[in-house]
Amino acid sequence: MFTAMRRRLPLAVLTSFILMAMSAVASANHSWGGYHWARTSSPFTLKLGDNVSSAWDAYLGTASSDWSLSAVLDTSIVAGQTNPKNCRASSGRVEVCNSSYGNNGWLGIAQIWISGSHITQGVVKLNDTYFKTATYNSPAWRRLVMCQEVAHTLGLDHQDTTFGNQNLGTCMDYTNDPDGTLYNQLSNEHPNQHDYDELDIIYSHLDTMTTVGQTILPAQMPPAMNLIDFDTPAQWGKSIRSSNLGRTEVFELDFGGGHKVFTFVIWVEEGRGRQ
Repeated sequence: MFTAMRRRLPLAVLTSFILMAMSAVASANHSWGGYHWARTSSPFTLKLGDNVSSAWDAYLGTASSDWSLSAVLDTSIVAGQTNPKNCRASSGRVEVCNSSYGNNGWLGIAQIWISGSHITQGVVKLNDTYFKTATYNSPAWRRLVMCQEVAHTLGLDHQDTTFGNQNLGTCMDYTNDPDGTLYNQLSNEHPNQHDYDELDIIYSHLDTMTTVGQTILPAQMPPAMNLIDFDTPAQWGKSIRSSNLGRTEVFELDFGGGHKVFTFVIWVEEGRGRQ
């Protein structure tokens, strides 16, 4: 491609084009291990099961609208299929839940079930035990955490995991100042262009099969993968990544044969492991 373009474009213009292309790729590098939903067409629509209370409905709606601005995917809010207390996964979609999960230390978690490199189902859990406290009971915190946890089920990782530095203007950036008003900085309540660029990269190819909208798990997937509540670290497998002195973590539960469950955790400021 570049050989053909070189015949038509002046060197300076061609160089500028290449540098811009390289910059776009370099700036969008926060995929979650390359995991993605298999699909045979683009854009595709992913269902978000609404298992949240009325206090959360608007935030789920905002997150769905925000991520649907992507050029490669849309999200559709549909009736939930699970009890929010255990928030069991449903094949081919994402179940979004809130409940008072207890003083277990986590504010929000996102989980994806993996077969090979493909996401087969996902779960988002929002812990009202902490969202009812003065620290986290605000629209800004609810928007940030909902936006971020839904994004993890799409295949996105964080852009930044340091809470105290300057906001990047994306919900994929951890912060102590979600709306930016405390330190007069950018709001971290919504995606930014880098997030959409990364989704373009993750979903730049098509697959020969789909995991979107499937009603049963792949036959080779161990049934036990759907029989665990996944509420506590003891059920999440091993911690494979930790940052901010353990305030953010990723866990992996490996069932063998390429079948895994990954759990993204944001712990409350007091730290993990509270009972």
